[in-house]
Amino acid sequence: MRNSDLSRTALAAFAPVVWGSTYVVTTELLPVGHPLFAGLLRALPAGLIALALTRTLPRGSWWAKAAVLGVLNIGLFFPFLFIAAERLPGGVAATLGAAQPLVVALLAVGVLRENPSAWRLAWGVIGMLGVGLVVLGPAAGFDLVGVLAGLGGAATMALGVTLTKKWGRPAGASPTAFAGWQLTAGGLFLVPVTFLFEGPPPAIGLTALLGYLWLGGVGGLLAYVLWFRAITTLPVTSVSMLGLLSPMVAAVLGVAVLGQTLDPVQLTGFALALAAIVASQRPAPVLAKGVLQ
Repeated sequence: MRNSDLSRTALAAFAPVVWGSTYVVTTELLPVGHPLFAGLLRALPAGLIALALTRTLPRGSWWAKAAVLGVLNIGLFFPFLFIAAERLPGGVAATLGAAQPLVVALLAVGVLRENPSAWRLAWGVIGMLGVGLVVLGPAAGFDLVGVLAGLGGAATMALGVTLTKKWGRPAGASPTAFAGWQLTAGGLFLVPVTFLFEGPPPAIGLTALLGYLWLGGVGGLLAYVLWFRAITTLPVTSVSMLGLLSPMVAAVLGVAVLGQTLDPVQLTGFALALAAIVASQRPAPVLAKGVLQ
């Protein structure tokens, strides 16, 4: 991997690492029972700030494209994510979300016309298995609506990521402007959804304000600028595998902040997921390209 690609990959990894803090921030700092409102504040203010900073609006067909990407990557993904989180144990929801790289690998063949890659698919399966070993516990249960929401979230964001790669970033639009379009579109989509399902917003104290600022400023604006920039400049299947960092960081924060522990099985899963992330950033071995690629 070239130094420039390595730098872009490291910056892209920042996004899922930050997103891994969402569970701890939500449970420890935010009002209970308003996950969609948290998603709304994570997206819309960040998008409007990006638009104000860049003063760049979509042109022509990009009005529709930005709306589609914003709804897929944010507007639909957040509700699916929170429904799965509410109806399933966290480990089950995280494992279903870890299916996203597999969906991206398949969509890359159909949408981006890439050659099928057994190498990517194999590491995607190993990564999902690793995440499952880390986060699944004996209390894991399955609710049909929750499972469908978890798979829907993985499929929705996978399609959004793939279309982001297919359409690219238009000339004249900076990464900040590009992220701002999508955050704003996704946030506007969430406004009626949030008030329909959750009603009026909760009271916001200082602790909650700090949590929302973290989710919106660092987990929203900064993370999505780096994430969308990476998708347009790096192989989409490699970038999608970085998403496995989120449940792993959440597990580490559970140990560091909430006093949880990791047993040998979980540590094994951690190692498998890390191996999958690292291996997926590299091309298939030269000697096995005819088989693996």
